[in-house]
Amino acid sequence: MSVAKVTEISSTSEKSFDDAVHQGISRASKTLKNIRSAWIKEQRIDVVEGRPKLYQVNMKVTFVLND
Repeated sequence: MSVAKVTEISSTSEKSFDDAVHQGISRASKTLKNIRSAWIKEQRIDVVEGRPKLYQVNMKVTFVLND
């Protein structure tokens, strides 16, 4: 039997939504062990002078608790 926990994180990138997801999971894995999945809850773009400037994702990350 395993028990999992879900935590919500936010991550940004100047490149893309995909990069923001990768950055967020990479950083979360330094603190959270046994990450099993992530659900992208929201995506948002900051626009400056008519162009995308910053991509943000809010995601729920699921990880299994240690015994």
